Amino acid sequence: MNQPMPVNQQSGQPLLDIQDVIVEYPARGFRAKPFRALQGVSLDVQRGECVGLVGESGSGKTTLGRAVLGLAPVTAGKVLFRGQDIAHANRATRRELAADIQVVFQDPYTSLNPSLTIEQILAEPLTVRKTHRADAQKRIRDLFEMVRLPADSGSRLPREFSGGQRQRIAIARALALKPALVVCDEPVSALDLSTQARVLGLFKDIQEQTQVAYLFVSHDLEVVRHISHRVAVMYRGEIVEFGDGDQVTARPQHPYTQKLFYAAPIADPDAQAQRREERHRLLAAQAP
Repeated sequence: MNQPMPVNQQSGQPLLDIQDVIVEYPARGFRAKPFRALQGVSLDVQRGECVGLVGESGSGKTTLGRAVLGLAPVTAGKVLFRGQDIAHANRATRRELAADIQVVFQDPYTSLNPSLTIEQILAEPLTVRKTHRADAQKRIRDLFEMVRLPADSGSRLPREFSGGQRQRIAIARALALKPALVVCDEPVSALDLSTQARVLGLFKDIQEQTQVAYLFVSHDLEVVRHISHRVAVMYRGEIVEFGDGDQVTARPQHPYTQKLFYAAPIADPDAQAQRREERHRLLAAQAP
């Protein structure tokens, strides 16, 4: 897969600016300390840029995405969207933000209402915004073309599509209101490798056409390498490395990122064996 097209880094205000965000969850038990999922995380996303957020399960990457969406409580810090702090936005503000901030979840089937046709699913956000019926129909046709689904898909139900096609439907729904930012929460991890490549290519093509920005959450360093302009690596609720996508994914500096790099499988058996040895060396060096 080709590398993502370069994005014009603007000298002005970032689209999304996360500043020293802390997320804590109450702990069970008398006088138990709250669990701190994020420990002062900061990163930014420019307009038209894809920032990859990578880490193992439990690293806090999904929590950060949920904090941007208002689905996780922000204990301290700021989440600035176009300069406005939305960390503690009320429901009315969140409804207004839905036109500008959307999400694509990991499982495309559970995120789609199984009893609605695809046309009804895509029309729902447009109806909420009181879009004229004729304009909504045109937008749905444009979305089918954008995500490369047959024009007659509207009358069918989600169960009639494959996993990759269902994820395309979920992407189309996220794009229905022409958002400025899409939070992608492990959007290809439930797909096979060949389907992953096609969906990643679709994400890149859509970004080139629309200049939408992505916060792309994944556990796979190889996946974010192909789509991200910059990559942030999370470990135990902190960002341990953040920089140019090529640098972070091909020449990582932090030991944790290096472990992720060496854990990624490659086709060459000799090179894979060498990677395995390097990973064991790193693990042994960091053992208590």
